[in-house]
Amino acid sequence: MTLRLPDSGADISIDGRRHAPSAMRNEAAILDVLHLEAPAKGTLLEIASGSGQHAAAGAKALPGLIWQPTDANPDNLTSIIAWAAHDPQPNLRPPVVLDAASPSWAKDWPAQDVVLIINLLHLIPTDIAAAILSQSARALRPKGKLMVYGPFLRDGQTTSDGDAAFDASLRAQDPSIGYKDLAWVEAQFGQANLATRITQMPANNLMLIGRAP
Repeated sequence: MTLRLPDSGADISIDGRRHAPSAMRNEAAILDVLHLEAPAKGTLLEIASGSGQHAAAGAKALPGLIWQPTDANPDNLTSIIAWAAHDPQPNLRPPVVLDAASPSWAKDWPAQDVVLIINLLHLIPTDIAAAILSQSARALRPKGKLMVYGPFLRDGQTTSDGDAAFDASLRAQDPSIGYKDLAWVEAQFGQANLATRITQMPANNLMLIGRAP
């Protein structure tokens, strides 16, 4: 099933780059947090890279961080590759297909300094979200960080009319998806033995940062 999302009609450049408006809006805020939280040198595994905009911008802004984009949908690799080619960065790795909901994938991606997930959890069922968070935590090196950005419920409630409408739209298309509650995500981090901090982001979004022991 293909979801109808605000970015569904994103413009596509002649070179294949998909321009997702949401990625443009939140790019600067996410990079600000990465500058504070990511190591100056190390590895970052991005789950569900989508259009590839965050990978291209992040690799350029954090040149000491080896950035590995991935996506479960092979069709998304075209845009990711096009963004990488538009402004080549030596630390940006070619994208690979990774189904992050599959069991035991973390063993193939060990010792990551950062695993980054942007705007994914509200688009997938709860059981799949739990599997992705569990495996992402397993992929971290000691003291590595799992960073999850997006919109969340607080005590079962949305925090704005716009979020309420978007959440309702998602659930109308697929009752198994929709905004995840902040407390639920914190519980998943706790089960993975991650020490959790929360950073407030623009437009009522959050960045959850879980640090491995």
